[in-house]
Amino acid sequence: MTIDLGKKSFIYPALINTHDHMRGNYLPRVGPPKGVYYMNWLPWDNDLKASETYTERSNISDKELYQLSTYKNLFSGVTTVNDHFPQAWNKEILPHLPIRAILEYGLAHECSSYDLKWGDGIEVEHTRAIKKHWPFITHLSEGFDRESMDGVITLENLKVLDSHCLLIHCIGFSDEDIKKVANAGASISWCGASNIFMFNVTCKIRKFIKAGINVTIGTDSSHTGSFNLFEEMHYDRELYRQMYGEDLPAKKIFEMVTINAAKAFWLDKKLGSLDEGKLGDILLLKAKKDDPYENFASAGMKDIELLTMAGKPLYGEMRFIDIFGGKLPEGYTEITVGGRPMFIAGDPAALYREARKKVGFKKKLDYLPFEPEA
Repeated sequence: MTIDLGKKSFIYPALINTHDHMRGNYLPRVGPPKGVYYMNWLPWDNDLKASETYTERSNISDKELYQLSTYKNLFSGVTTVNDHFPQAWNKEILPHLPIRAILEYGLAHECSSYDLKWGDGIEVEHTRAIKKHWPFITHLSEGFDRESMDGVITLENLKVLDSHCLLIHCIGFSDEDIKKVANAGASISWCGASNIFMFNVTCKIRKFIKAGINVTIGTDSSHTGSFNLFEEMHYDRELYRQMYGEDLPAKKIFEMVTINAAKAFWLDKKLGSLDEGKLGDILLLKAKKDDPYENFASAGMKDIELLTMAGKPLYGEMRFIDIFGGKLPEGYTEITVGGRPMFIAGDPAALYREARKKVGFKKKLDYLPFEPEA
């Protein structure tokens, strides 16, 4: 089918979010007291579970939280995401979501004595990842206590530091750690907003880039991070400016959430670019800027005109209704975003209403850019 765009637009590969916790995408954020920051993730976890946010979240089922998280990602042009939890927790839910939440990964929670012991152990999970051509995904150096700072050494000692590794956060890396990770061909997921909120510092991102490390971007959960990937891109670019007094090129941002992310997931033969033979994950954005990369890096939820996954339309302006032969098929609904009538896979308005009903008030979730009662 040939689509008449009808006006100036830019076509991009759909985005890839390399780090999310999909049952944790609820608001508001939970963090340390003002002026205080964490040494590692553990006190944050304790604060979360004692918070009003967590209590309120518990009114909503895991299935509904995953569905809400689907739309958090979809409304920022994401068709592929990693839910950083063990497959035993999510394998019954992820295949039924409208977007692609990958199940093909080995994992650990973190490489420390006080991690959450996810999966079958670091060495077993890593061996499985090698055998199946999957990524091995773990938080690493998420903090500044001794064990967090020794994350790279731990992976080295276990002989699992290699190109299958996708390492999340990495804020405690030394220059020697950066060199080792670059030499190993590992990838990292930069979650700048979450890092600053929890620790008041992020990774040495400019050194990572200059070392040739495959850098990607993740949102983390909205309990600590940005509310979606568009916002994370904007935040991380401004954070880079503040840290280094120079610009992070828009093309580099684009690569971090497309081809770099596909490589980190070992899916670059299928995703991450518009090359012939790939799956057809496509994002159409309004052309507000002449430069396509600057246009991409400045995009927001109201700029999406069409999103497809493997050639299947997931979300788009109703002017593209001819894709469906002029009538929405079963399983799609219509919403209004930025004054535009939009079709969407599933029924996020009903989901939003149900969440509000369960918490007992008109809850606002910033990653949902519409009003369900309208």
